[in-house]
Amino acid sequence: VEGVSLETFRRRLAEEAPPLARLTAITCEDLPDCGERGFRIVASQDGAPPSLAITPDAAICAACAGEVVDPADRRYRHAFANCTGCGPRYAIITAVPYDRPNTTMAGFAMCPACRREYEDVRDRRHHAQPIACPQCGPRVWLHGHDGDGIAEAARLLHAGRIVAIKGLGGFHLAVRADDEAAVARLRSRKQRDAKPFAVMARDLATARSLAAFTAADATRLASSVAPIVLAPRHGVGVAASVAPGGDLLGVMLPYTAMHLLLLQAAPAVLVMTSANPAGEPLCHDNAEALQRLAGIADAFLLHDRDIARLLDDSVWLGETPLRRARGCVPDPIALACDRPLLALGGDLKAAVALAADGRCVLSEHLGDLENPAAFRNFLAATARLQELLRLPPAAVVVDLHPSYHGARHGRGLGLPVIAVQHHHAHAAACLAEHGHAGPALAVVCDGTGYGADGTVWGGEVLRLAGAGFERLDHLAPFALLGGDAGAAETWRPAVGLLHHAFGEEWPRLLPRPLDAETVAIARVRLPRAVRCSSLGRLFDGVAWLLGLGDVNRFEGEAAVAVEQAALRGRPGRQLAFDGLDHAPLVRGLLAGGDPADLALAFHEAVCDALAAAVLRHADDTVALSGGCFVNRLLLRGVQTRLAAAGRRVLTHHLVPPGDGGLALGQAAIAALSG
Repeated sequence: VEGVSLETFRRRLAEEAPPLARLTAITCEDLPDCGERGFRIVASQDGAPPSLAITPDAAICAACAGEVVDPADRRYRHAFANCTGCGPRYAIITAVPYDRPNTTMAGFAMCPACRREYEDVRDRRHHAQPIACPQCGPRVWLHGHDGDGIAEAARLLHAGRIVAIKGLGGFHLAVRADDEAAVARLRSRKQRDAKPFAVMARDLATARSLAAFTAADATRLASSVAPIVLAPRHGVGVAASVAPGGDLLGVMLPYTAMHLLLLQAAPAVLVMTSANPAGEPLCHDNAEALQRLAGIADAFLLHDRDIARLLDDSVWLGETPLRRARGCVPDPIALACDRPLLALGGDLKAAVALAADGRCVLSEHLGDLENPAAFRNFLAATARLQELLRLPPAAVVVDLHPSYHGARHGRGLGLPVIAVQHHHAHAAACLAEHGHAGPALAVVCDGTGYGADGTVWGGEVLRLAGAGFERLDHLAPFALLGGDAGAAETWRPAVGLLHHAFGEEWPRLLPRPLDAETVAIARVRLPRAVRCSSLGRLFDGVAWLLGLGDVNRFEGEAAVAVEQAALRGRPGRQLAFDGLDHAPLVRGLLAGGDPADLALAFHEAVCDALAAAVLRHADDTVALSGGCFVNRLLLRGVQTRLAAAGRRVLTHHLVPPGDGGLALGQAAIAALSG
């Protein structure tokens, strides 16, 4: 082959890579002529070394979408249309290499027409492992109905009925989003009082009519990931009870042919929420769904392609991932690591990771491990990930918390154990995303994390260097009554804040009534209660003091209420910390005023205090991590102040700032520890 032809090939390889290709590097070397005169794909080798590169599931592409709505096409109304540029991957793979016999499509024999496409190197379905058509592929039906299942499901949705839909990585519960009574019925049956629902819109134009998406949001909505994207809602087309109490609406677009066909016939906007009783993993098997969802769904839209992995929908807010799942996993993240490591993350928003050979693979979102069913799923998912990647770990990395379910499991595996402090892992995850090994400063703010001193941390300024960290500063500790109850009932952190600010005089200064017995018990228990430096609990206490929230029915509800109030607030009111001591701020809150104005002043004071704490140190690079940085005002406020002072500010863009990113940070620290 002439040298110019090879150069053309090298250039075109970079410029014309397939849509789902991830080109990390091109290297060239001279080789002897081996006699080949064409391009061919050879059979996979069973003995090939394991690889951490498995392609995530990809939303239906424009070409496949056009075929399923074209009456002249042989895949017209085929609910499983895919090609090499789209379709299921991780959700259906059972082993590596990624060949059809190692997927849940193994039982569907290709018809002659599909076989020709599969074998034709010029066809876009060449070696598309899930290839199928109406003659040879999976089928869709409505349980108990003999006709067109998708059309009948659409009719029921128009009538306000709740339909359980088997999708790519699990079941959804769907109901028309503009029907208050139907949404209320879904909330009641699912036992989900207040947490917002996401919706699926028929197309991008419909999505834009629901919420104010930026250009970057719209690009992400229509990407191969096709996540739920949160944006300020317009207040039209969706019942208020879909997302009560906030300005954001979570919207996604149809990402499989079945969703596309359903949304063409159903109402243009559907609530599309995970099909599981509260706290439990997704349903993924037909028989299981018929049993577990019998008291929730009115009808069941089923198919006969098995689901190998439970995959929730990924969620994004601006540039920040809030949940990394379908479409994102198991994309590896670059991480220098010279031995296989298993990192088990935390117990909330759990995700595990395997790291080896310069890359780290995070699992899908696994839920909260307090739920026994979720913990069983965590065990199974951890085992499946190790089996899939064929990587027996040399060590296991766990959270420092002695009672975390995942950490206890890790300590019982018989492997060397590396325990990593919670907030250290948060900070390291942010640095790892950016390929920054340190040294660096980090501001880590969340609800709860087990501190190195045995207290509850959550408002920390750290310095990271190598595998170690130093706690430079933190929010002033205050008493947190009741352990886990302190994260649910906001009066508990509130009285701790009052006690810190006013000492034993605190009951006299309560801005809202508490019954005499509660006050008496609190008086006795406050002096010996666990100490807490958590910004998340500070937000909860402020919510109670301002009358904005009494309970957290879901994680962060009260903090969101404070943020929402601040978005309505008028600037001008002044509140301040003394360093990172919130006592003067609490005294200022009790001076009274409009709660929205005070909520805005509170945000400004927190941003001022955190930025000032960082600027007392000379380090140039600062990472912002922890679940509190989901708060848009907090993230933007701290980031702006630090950038204005000339600091390089790193934020999350690959893994969530909350506990869903912990495993990456744990693996990064363990890799540095040698």
